[in-house]
Amino acid sequence: MISYLLNKTSYALLTLFGVVTVIFFLFNVLPGDPAQMMLGQNEDSEQLAIIKQKYGFDKPIGTQYFYYLNDLSPISFHSKKQTDYTFLSTEKYNAIKLFSIGNTTTVFKYPYLRESFTKQGKKVSQVLAETLPNTFVLAVTAIIIAMILGVLFGIISALYKDRWLDKTIQIFSTLGMSIPSFFSAILFAWFFGFILHEYTNLEMTGSLYELDDFGEAMHIKWKNLILPAIVLGIRPLAVVIQLMRNSLLEVFNQDYIRTARAKGLSEFQIIKRHAVKNALNPVVTAISGWFASMLAGAVFVEYIFGWNGLGKEIVNALNTLDLPVIMGSVLIIALLFIIINIFVDLIYVWLDPKVKLQ
Repeated sequence: MISYLLNKTSYALLTLFGVVTVIFFLFNVLPGDPAQMMLGQNEDSEQLAIIKQKYGFDKPIGTQYFYYLNDLSPISFHSKKQTDYTFLSTEKYNAIKLFSIGNTTTVFKYPYLRESFTKQGKKVSQVLAETLPNTFVLAVTAIIIAMILGVLFGIISALYKDRWLDKTIQIFSTLGMSIPSFFSAILFAWFFGFILHEYTNLEMTGSLYELDDFGEAMHIKWKNLILPAIVLGIRPLAVVIQLMRNSLLEVFNQDYIRTARAKGLSEFQIIKRHAVKNALNPVVTAISGWFASMLAGAVFVEYIFGWNGLGKEIVNALNTLDLPVIMGSVLIIALLFIIINIFVDLIYVWLDPKVKLQ
């Protein structure tokens, strides 16, 4: 287990290093001056020079890249020179001083994702802390809906193979996989939030937290979660149904299932004790991939429903070219992918003891 975690941690660090390198050079070759983006309409030559010096935008691209790595690294090195970006950046986070050699101080800190270009003085980490929990709640709710209904309908479809019930479920699951999420979001918002509003009491748009009528306090609006969670869960639901059906049919042909039937166990007992657990491996694989994708791919769903999550924030950042927010979002999504993959490997061992961690 320890060697497995060490190997996975090494691969995770290499993967993150690759992601950091790609997104840094990808976004820093885009047209436009980051300093001008930060100042907006208030730009003048003196302020422009101050911003470029403060954030290192006046340095060569290679130097800027090492500055960025230095900001992201938990252990980083900073010059004591007041005019040096590497010194000024230490003012942006709480760091623990480790030791000093000459003019260079080594510190331990949280990774620093820099400041938003459009939200003056606001750290990217603050933006992510405000939006990521909303996306996490939405993704977890959607995946729970997809998992419970998908496994249930997959079992029903396998038990009634090639009958009208099985064919009906297959038609709807195929339809669910083929319809884009943004189209489903528009359709559900219009039909359930507008046409049937007086019956459903659901809104076309709304987030998890909303101001009250007096604009004084934030309140949780759980009903706003219903439509975006259902829409986000439609496609993984369709995939889980198909996978569960096919996997269960394959398990039903195994010798130990025949033995269980020969012993007189009921079909319900066979499914509960033997079949479902062994049929879940491909489902877990799909769910893990879909869950990570939901954190990254809830963009259109969140934007259409006005859900204040990471996806909507990414759209706003792309519209305003808020590069630090975009880059920070990509990094956090990559990290979540890695963590989820490690977690899924551990679930495999629980589902199938024959699987060994390597």
